[in-house]
Amino acid sequence: MKVEHQKHSVIIKDTQGNLESFVEKLSHEYKSFEKENIIVDLTQHKELTIKQLNLFLSLSKTHKSAKKSFVLVANDIDFNLISDKLTVVPSQLEAHDLIELDEIERDLGF
Repeated sequence: MKVEHQKHSVIIKDTQGNLESFVEKLSHEYKSFEKENIIVDLTQHKELTIKQLNLFLSLSKTHKSAKKSFVLVANDIDFNLISDKLTVVPSQLEAHDLIELDEIERDLGF
């Protein structure tokens, strides 16, 4: 797992190639990231399934309830099939933009 801190967020990438063990490790180390916005970059995983993305539902729900953003970056996926409870974008730039919008909404009290 590679972790990179930027501004008010942290970018986490899987370095093992096994998505299930990556989610488990991320869940185990969640306390060290819970105060930051999280971007999980899954672009190195080709042919991701909706079932695999749903492995992140619990983490996403926990993080969003703490008033922080949790964004997955994945490409080559049908975004119409993704659960409304997950935030998935095709690039890191869009993830950063989305987090900025979320921060503005939180500052305004939405």
